Amino acid sequence: HQEVLLEDREKKKKEKEQRWNEEDKQIGILNSKVDDKKKQILEQCGYAEPLRKDEIHTVDFDAKRNLYEAEPAFREQLNRVKENLLINYAGEKVFLSVTGVPDAEVRAYYDSNKEKFAKGETVNASHILVDTEEKANAVLAEIEAGKSFEDAAREYSSCPSKENGGNLGDFGRGQMVPEFDKAVFSMAVGEISKTPVKTQFGYHLIKLVSKSEAATTPFEEIKDDIKEALLAEKRRKAYESKINQLKIMYPVDITTF
Repeated sequence: HQEVLLEDREKKKKEKEQRWNEEDKQIGILNSKVDDKKKQILEQCGYAEPLRKDEIHTVDFDAKRNLYEAEPAFREQLNRVKENLLINYAGEKVFLSVTGVPDAEVRAYYDSNKEKFAKGETVNASHILVDTEEKANAVLAEIEAGKSFEDAAREYSSCPSKENGGNLGDFGRGQMVPEFDKAVFSMAVGEISKTPVKTQFGYHLIKLVSKSEAATTPFEEIKDDIKEALLAEKRRKAYESKINQLKIMYPVDITTF
């Protein structure tokens, strides 16, 4: 009789383990997202540091051995995780059902919205910043005597751009303080300001390196960005449409929740 009881107990144990394994497969309990949820719960229970992968499996094994999965509180949490995963999965399916945007549609959008792709006039300039007008004039005199603007910037400028010979890179109108902006956009390429320009930061000697006139960004440069934006918009509309359809198909009274 004892052997029969042991065999029966072992059989029931195996059946229970099989049910657990089947449930695991059905609800994705081994999914990494659920592992993250486990870590979150353990941390909320007082663990200062996230568990390592081997520790997670150890705790998981102990929890199953103690039949925690049968406890109502765990089932409630598991159902919430499953519900969230299912909602996310359903949303992903809606998004991924919109697979692309035809090239003709991308081109049509570009042609109809060229003002959105207009680039204003930009310049590339270098400067030397000092704290007094006298010092600025002294540096200018050295430049006029043959010292390169870049060397003078490295030696005298108080701006971090001195490391690049005073170069500030490309910028458009309105990006610099008004006094600097007005001076640099009125200069010719290669010109060095004849007098120091005073701003709230001090006195500037300015050299205009290059200038680019206002233009429209070429289609080839921007088409991938347009396609990505249009795809995102199509997916957003598809999701909203699906939600509206579901609201009609399955009216829900939120006061019951």
